[in-house]
Amino acid sequence: MKKISSRLGVIFGILFLLSLHSMSQTTPAPIAGPSWTQLFNGKDLTGWKHVGNGSHYVEDGLICSKGGMGLLYYTKSAFGNCRIRIVFKMQKFNSNAGVFIRIPVEPREEWMPVHYGYEVQIDNHPETWNEDEYHITGTIYSLSKPLAKPGKPGPEWNVMEITIQGPRTIVVVNGEKVTDYKEGDPVPNRIADFEPQRGKRPDVGFIGLQNHGDEDIVYFKEVAFQKLNTSK
Repeated sequence: MKKISSRLGVIFGILFLLSLHSMSQTTPAPIAGPSWTQLFNGKDLTGWKHVGNGSHYVEDGLICSKGGMGLLYYTKSAFGNCRIRIVFKMQKFNSNAGVFIRIPVEPREEWMPVHYGYEVQIDNHPETWNEDEYHITGTIYSLSKPLAKPGKPGPEWNVMEITIQGPRTIVVVNGEKVTDYKEGDPVPNRIADFEPQRGKRPDVGFIGLQNHGDEDIVYFKEVAFQKLNTSK
């Protein structure tokens, strides 16, 4: 009887560990530690403001959106020499949105950040992969080609870390580097009026989350930042 109980205990222990592993794969755990600061409190949009069409709201601990095109930006601070961590998932197999960085001033409408900041793309459409690599999750929208394509389709969770270090922008998605861009690196010609104006962006700027439209819903679970140690 003791042997049976012991074996059952081992089996249940293994099943418990497997369940924890499965949970960690589907829902990334919030990061912890004094060096990270959460910008989204999981309850409401305190510290955030929406400009442009549509709106953002909080439901079940997630930043959700409807309508667009608009931008939800963080009002309390501009960011430089830091790492931004975004945990998100697409509503559909593929949905379109973006994380904006290096916005020079607080935006009053949705197009200024497009042309004078950078949009780190969220978009995994397979046709986009084949036709134009400048519009894939983790790239700087229409400016940089991907070093890898690790973005996961909906409804899987993705973890994006954006490092802003002086004139350098590094984007890692799900543990793989997608972008390593420095001001002055070659960029393709601008081919459409909705693509960003070319030119230098500031080392320090505001950040924001895009709502692209009702057919392109992306849910944001976590937005956090970590200061870089620039003393080395």
